[in-house]
Amino acid sequence: MKMDRRKFLTSTLAGAGGMMLGCAGTDAKRVGGGPPGPFEIVPLGKTGLKVSRVGFGTGMRGWKRNSDQTRLGREKFEGLLRAAYARGVRLFDMADTYGTHPYVGRALKKMPRDSYVLVSKIWVRRGGLPERERPGANILLDRFRKELQTDYVDLVQIHCQTSGTWTDEQKKQMDLLEDLKAKGIIRAHGVSCHSLDAMNAAAESPWVDVVHARVNAFGAAMDGPPEKVAPVLKKLRAAGKGIIGMKLIGEGRFRDDPAKKDESIRFAMGPGCVDAMIVGFLSEAEIDDFTGRVAKVMKAAGPTA
Repeated sequence: MKMDRRKFLTSTLAGAGGMMLGCAGTDAKRVGGGPPGPFEIVPLGKTGLKVSRVGFGTGMRGWKRNSDQTRLGREKFEGLLRAAYARGVRLFDMADTYGTHPYVGRALKKMPRDSYVLVSKIWVRRGGLPERERPGANILLDRFRKELQTDYVDLVQIHCQTSGTWTDEQKKQMDLLEDLKAKGIIRAHGVSCHSLDAMNAAAESPWVDVVHARVNAFGAAMDGPPEKVAPVLKKLRAAGKGIIGMKLIGEGRFRDDPAKKDESIRFAMGPGCVDAMIVGFLSEAEIDDFTGRVAKVMKAAGPTA
């Protein structure tokens, strides 16, 4: 018999003994020394990277180096990035397909480089970019660093993998990223998954440091229903992978549905789920609304384990 989704969520949280926030660890340093909240700094798996619990995703409907964020225009988008940083966001997520590197580079160039984490992704599939060529990661990172005005990128992912054998298919790029990591050009690498098969392959691969996983309580824009995704997230966690949750508001589907946003936040912050969450904010009001909801969920859950 198919389990009712609300019952599944309730039993998952209840089984944790009320300690919903156990997935992020207990050694988190907090921005400004304040209480636990959306801007507290948490470990990203075993990478050594420290990120804010809520990060800024820049690729809402991103394709061919445009996204809803770039469509805001330079002044508005870069102002929004700086506003997020001023509030305490320290994780900024990008990709070559989004075209957001130059915006983030300009917006953060006056901030101490060691105060924030930059994430990007290389695109290896057909389509998605204006050009047909798919250079190696070493060539791409030279361009990425120039666009971002930085000497290094903290985390680089292989974007949008769906195959259960992607670790064989992308061996060349994986080797190039491993070499870049050894040289200090990147600090960690991994994969952005768009299927349960790809997520399971990531859990089995010692190469993977961090996984981007699509997570919300309703299965919207996800790789399966929550009751099937949750065990794979726990498998990734058990393998020591860092997990960045994306599609928290269903790629914007829940933007105007407060109840669904709250339930998705509760689900994502349950034990064994994600270290951090990225959201494609389009206004300061959206930043404040989402982070306020995260704070409310954390307060209701009480102290971390």
